[in-house]
Amino acid sequence: MTNSSENRMTIAPSIPGPHVGYAPGFGNDFETEALEDALPQGQNSPQKCAYGLYAEQLSGTPFTAPRGHNERTWCYRIRPSVKHIGKSKKIDLPYWKSAPNVIDDVISLGQYRWDPIPHTDAELTFVTGMRTFTTAGDVNIQEGMATHAYLVTKSMVDDYFYSADSELLVVPQEGRLRFYTELGIIDIEPQEIAIIPRGLVYRVELIDGPARGFVCENYGQKFDLPGRGPIGANCLANPRDFKTPVAAFEDREVPSTITVKWCGQFHVSNIEQSPLDVVAWHGNYAPCKYDLRTFSPVGAILFDHPDPSIFTVLTAPTHTEGTANIDFVLFRDRWLVAENTFRPPWYHKNIMSELMGNIHGIYDAKPKGFVPGGISLHNMMLPHGPDKNAFEGASNEPMVPNFLANTMSFMFETRFPQHLTEFAANEAPLQDDYVDCWKDMVKHFNGKKNPS
Repeated sequence: MTNSSENRMTIAPSIPGPHVGYAPGFGNDFETEALEDALPQGQNSPQKCAYGLYAEQLSGTPFTAPRGHNERTWCYRIRPSVKHIGKSKKIDLPYWKSAPNVIDDVISLGQYRWDPIPHTDAELTFVTGMRTFTTAGDVNIQEGMATHAYLVTKSMVDDYFYSADSELLVVPQEGRLRFYTELGIIDIEPQEIAIIPRGLVYRVELIDGPARGFVCENYGQKFDLPGRGPIGANCLANPRDFKTPVAAFEDREVPSTITVKWCGQFHVSNIEQSPLDVVAWHGNYAPCKYDLRTFSPVGAILFDHPDPSIFTVLTAPTHTEGTANIDFVLFRDRWLVAENTFRPPWYHKNIMSELMGNIHGIYDAKPKGFVPGGISLHNMMLPHGPDKNAFEGASNEPMVPNFLANTMSFMFETRFPQHLTEFAANEAPLQDDYVDCWKDMVKHFNGKKNPS
């Protein structure tokens, strides 16, 4: 296990200050510079930039996207990024899969649950330690997603990566990570998330390790905050709690590699310098972090159990209104106060495919077996719900206010079926007896209107 103790980036305060609030897709524009007056004022690409920098635009949406959804960032960098991609060769990352990845002898129809991937002494970076569990849609038509777990035991040193296919939503479960990106530095720890945009170059280092967590790879439209509708202006995730990094750059000429994920394939180039050389930037297409502990859940305060969509932190929409390519849903500690109401999620099957992960604590619908670091999958139109103990407890417990403590689980939910990878089916620690959690469900029906 290795860790880089040397901070090789030059860092300066942002304008107007560090960590500006940021809501993905809201069109807010930010500016930050690591050297005084490196950021042009009044025009984006002057004839000559200060410090001999190059002006370059990173676009995250089509040029003609509606104003409120148009995202781009102007970068003022030491070298243009064409110098950061040389002659590339294809490499194989056998555990990182992209859709479509449908395997004939793997059955994805079912209810599945896995124990945490065990830690290892093998040297694994954020890229080589990625383990794909499910894929959905088609990366080539930019619809769908993939879900991964990562194991990291080694920092990326002079080794860089970006995905042309997708943005990544990173959810740590154990250990802290530091993302050195073209636009600055982001540190994340368990109970925080990071969003790394498509096309952004970065490397990942361990702050302490080893590290383990989850990744949602979004092929489709970018993550955005959900509409609050009748909820109004407050609660759920607030834009001010999304933090972007301040400008920081590396001016280092050292043999390096850069790996690109493109249409599900991986290509590596050898370059002669660090590509993290953006001295100043302004725009609204940037990485960000969010503290899940700032999420303010809402719920029923009289009776009935509302749909889990009220716990949506982020959504990546499709062209069909109200139908998500991905919803990122959070089940954190909260009060349950509704009366005469079955409180855990009820039995159901629906059009969405639900992959859940446990960050820490106990999930109320599955008090046993769904452990921190674990994953479960309930695919589209397959029934699922509480196990027997959860059902019996919820049916008979006193209807008093109940605080769910020590709990934080999430769901990557998609409109598309999620297909298991060979790793998920044959190598990951699958709980073969998971479906037995419903085996002891008994018949209560006895023909009486009010059974005892």
